[in-house]
Amino acid sequence: MDQDIINQVLEEIRKRVNIESSSNDLSNITPKSCQEIEEKEEKREAKTMYDDVPTITEYVGCTIGDTVGLVIANIDSHIHEKMKLDPKYRSLGIISSRTGAGPHIMAADEAVKATNTEIVSIETPRDTKGGAGHGSLIVFAAEDVSDARRAVEVTLKDVERTFGDVYGCDAGHVELHYTARASLALEKAYGAPIGKAFGIIVGAPAAVGLVMADTAMKTANVDLVTYASPDEGTAHSNEIIITITGDSGAVRQSVIAAREVGLGILKSMKQNPVSTTKPYI
Repeated sequence: MDQDIINQVLEEIRKRVNIESSSNDLSNITPKSCQEIEEKEEKREAKTMYDDVPTITEYVGCTIGDTVGLVIANIDSHIHEKMKLDPKYRSLGIISSRTGAGPHIMAADEAVKATNTEIVSIETPRDTKGGAGHGSLIVFAAEDVSDARRAVEVTLKDVERTFGDVYGCDAGHVELHYTARASLALEKAYGAPIGKAFGIIVGAPAAVGLVMADTAMKTANVDLVTYASPDEGTAHSNEIIITITGDSGAVRQSVIAAREVGLGILKSMKQNPVSTTKPYI
């Protein structure tokens, strides 16, 4: 047989084999496998996108409430002066969030107990992404950057816990906090007596907070430390906020009573306030 004819026959056989193989592959493709292919492609694209983000040495971590933790190893001298920092402090740890001032202050209080740092400022900007409450900006100062970083790490970890008694819904929110031993962050933010039991009670809209505050003060023998309203002591948030101190059992009892009445009012408004994480009080 002529060699050209043989080559033509072999080429035709190869084509038919390739067509059959392709048909078999196509017949095995299902909607599920198509979805898996798409998901793998999305993950590949996402990985490529994040791979393009430069490593930021100041970044420590993030958590619930659009919270970010950062550290500055050696603050600029001009900013240092404007912040009126003690000259011995060059390193700063920073916690900032869009939602939830109370949880972050409570978590920072635990952090300052566990690290060689000082709370130099606590600010509560009007935020919650258009909600009724605040965001937060908390600054730790330390002589060593490792202490500043550790304070940020402890705060980020504890925020998951301290968000446990924050209950939100469309109509407002109920927020409670309790510690058996207040430290420097709570003293800085609210004038809490160091070493004593301390509670924070927040309700929004403000009328809910006022009833919660009244209930708390009538429930047990506690002392009122601070009272804040939309025009006094807040960043014009739609909240009433009180802080209390006293015997640990009494403070806890008052906080729990305020929680129950606040949740009851929101439920009466046809709302379903739910815990942000897991209640701890």
